[in-house]
Amino acid sequence: MLPQQVSDILARKPVGTHIEISGWVRTRRDSGGVSFLEISDGSCLDSLQVVADSGLDNYDREIRKITTGTSIQVAGLLVDSPAKGQEVEVRAERITVIGWSDAETYPLQKKRHGFEFLRSIPHLRPRTNALAAVARIRSRLDHAARSFFRERGFFLVHTPIITTSDCEGAGEMFTVTSLPPEHIKDSGSFADDFFGRRAGLTVSGQLQAEIYALALGRVYTFGPTFRAENSNTSRHLAEFWMLEPEISFCDLACAMSVAEELIRELVRTVLRDCPREMNLFNRFVDSTLINRLESIAGKPFARMPYSEAVALLAASGREFEFPVRWGVDLQAEHERYLCEEVVTGPVIVHGYPKEIKPFYMRLNDDGRTVAAMDILVPGIGELVGGSQREERFDMLARRMAEAGLNEAEYGWYLDLRRYGTVPHSGFGLGFERLVQLVTGLPNIREAIPFPRTPGSAPC
Repeated sequence: MLPQQVSDILARKPVGTHIEISGWVRTRRDSGGVSFLEISDGSCLDSLQVVADSGLDNYDREIRKITTGTSIQVAGLLVDSPAKGQEVEVRAERITVIGWSDAETYPLQKKRHGFEFLRSIPHLRPRTNALAAVARIRSRLDHAARSFFRERGFFLVHTPIITTSDCEGAGEMFTVTSLPPEHIKDSGSFADDFFGRRAGLTVSGQLQAEIYALALGRVYTFGPTFRAENSNTSRHLAEFWMLEPEISFCDLACAMSVAEELIRELVRTVLRDCPREMNLFNRFVDSTLINRLESIAGKPFARMPYSEAVALLAASGREFEFPVRWGVDLQAEHERYLCEEVVTGPVIVHGYPKEIKPFYMRLNDDGRTVAAMDILVPGIGELVGGSQREERFDMLARRMAEAGLNEAEYGWYLDLRRYGTVPHSGFGLGFERLVQLVTGLPNIREAIPFPRTPGSAPC
């Protein structure tokens, strides 16, 4: 039987009942033969005060020696608390020490620790208020996203982590091999490798999700993706999670609507279900966070063609680090300017030049742009990237040739257009950037339990 959790006890507050809880001690203070222990089990932001008096048989032997980080089990009576700032507390009838904590070396104390310092102890940082709150919010977002798709008739598809298809065509895949490095260096061939050809960690499950969308109608995949991009910034990770729906009989406008509805629903969920955590981030990370999220949840997103976005940026008079002109991709500084200063809210930019987008995006009638869209949000920039996929066989074959792709390797992808093709669209939502959006965290490395970045892969 599962033990009781602090979150459940504080929600019900069954004063006068005997309870048993387990957790880790955050602080202990002694006063007049009584010890006050603050205990947390990670189930919520709050901790529970345990009052232990000298009548307990292990009071001098153990309880007065308990230090921060020690794990204990407590049995006692839940009573109204006379202390300020808490409604209930536990009068201990039995305290059992489960695991001692070395007070001299334990690095976490009851104070605020910098995020950069906490990254140096990834095995302990979830014990802090902030990182534990991130984990709970991340879990709630995961559940809410799956519920969103299930309620709309989507099926979950587990796409492969190991793939031979470079979805983005940028050559930033991690190679997966069973061969010694010298073999590959000498022969330059993967013919003798495990899969008989070069394979890598996926950068996206989109292409495989399309296979199932063209059989089941509405699908989504949600899993880790990888990019061997040597970008050591606050916006990039080498391993990150992507939520990627694919929808048959759906054009770009349809995909835009689904993506906007998804984002607004997820924001509403954390505002409703995680109020204590949200107040924590609003107080200590970004004082404008809750107001901004309420605006995102309550107002329709602006929509803007790429050409209009470029014109606004060029006419802004702003000195951007990266010059703006038609035909170049928007950088983070451009994205944030558009949503933070022009629109003052989320904006969907669509109709990008074909030269800066992957081969699978549907060519528009003007022959210059593709049916692609990015959703830009304040504080982050790009949160979602998506497109209507090219469903016309001849057009897709031409685009693949222009991209230098080997048609034999992507014959299966062309077959999807050869056998009962339909218009279909999809998008990818970066889950860590979503976590950043709803927490206000400035660095994406706090939005994932174990960040993988250039030169760093702890735990």
